[in-house]
Amino acid sequence: MEYSCPLKFNHIFRRLYATRGLTSPYLVLYARRNHTGGNRVGITVGRKLGHAVVRNRVRRRLREIYRLHEAEFSPGWDIVVVARSRAIGADFGVLTETYLRLAGKAGILRHPELQP
Repeated sequence: MEYSCPLKFNHIFRRLYATRGLTSPYLVLYARRNHTGGNRVGITVGRKLGHAVVRNRVRRRLREIYRLHEAEFSPGWDIVVVARSRAIGADFGVLTETYLRLAGKAGILRHPELQP
């Protein structure tokens, strides 16, 4: 991730959970300005979604979606993506479209009108 770093601190996650999230059947996205030059991205996959192998696979897919489309995101945001149970069996294209649609609704894309 060229322009971003991982979001690691629990107090930042909690601050983001206090904001209004955007939901879909596959993901929940929380975003908030961080007043820095880059984005901080956190991905959460709950234990009830499956064993570690399943959770890590979903986490890797979400991280790859962000990596491929990182240039489309405006800098200066804290972003947390929470995977829901339907994300486990979802096609990569469906997850990508959902992720970008939620990011467009949150206003964190540079050109949201170009997104599906």
